[in-house]
Amino acid sequence: MRIFAIGDLHLPGGDDKPMEVFGAHWEGHWQKIREDWRSCVTEDDVVLIPGDISWAMQLDHAREDLEQIGEMPGKKIILRGNHDYWWGSLTRVREALPEGMYALQNDAVRLGEYVFCGSRGWTAPESADGENARIYARELLRMRMSLERAAQMAQGAPLIFLTHFPPLGEGGVATPVSHLMEEFHVSDVVYGHLHGASVRTACTGLNNGVNYHFVACDGLGFKMYRVK
Repeated sequence: MRIFAIGDLHLPGGDDKPMEVFGAHWEGHWQKIREDWRSCVTEDDVVLIPGDISWAMQLDHAREDLEQIGEMPGKKIILRGNHDYWWGSLTRVREALPEGMYALQNDAVRLGEYVFCGSRGWTAPESADGENARIYARELLRMRMSLERAAQMAQGAPLIFLTHFPPLGEGGVATPVSHLMEEFHVSDVVYGHLHGASVRTACTGLNNGVNYHFVACDGLGFKMYRVK
């Protein structure tokens, strides 16, 4: 079993949502991803999708996008991003998923020799006060919940964490999120969210014993990323 990842698919959600308004390189991006996906992923592999899956505002409008992902090879693990407004009740989301797709939300799932867990995350606040600080603190609690669940399931198996927002500061600066990853001896973290010029600030590679992987699809040239 190999593990791949690709995030920020930004599928149209039932509407004509031309992504090329964000740059010509986005033209036909889903077709590019599908071609590469089929060329390298098998049914025995796992694909991690850490958020911003569909522009849909309601679950019913996201179904076509979820079905298209479900038709691709491999088992898929998805996580909510900040633009996934269609993602409401976790029970309803899981009921809508095609076979072989798993939704993570502050919990964990074991596939093969790995345990996968995750939570959306948030932008690190500039101060300890305000709405951003409250959201960030809440996300830290959800991350801990997910990691505790994963640790119970793992029994020595490697932990792989999915989050949407960058877990490290620019230049690899430590954050409360990265401290959590180290506390629970997470093997790998995959994340996305950054686009355009911000991609240059994405941190990848080994940092204090944790491997970080930036997987927003435009930052990957719309090709699958091999995690393991």
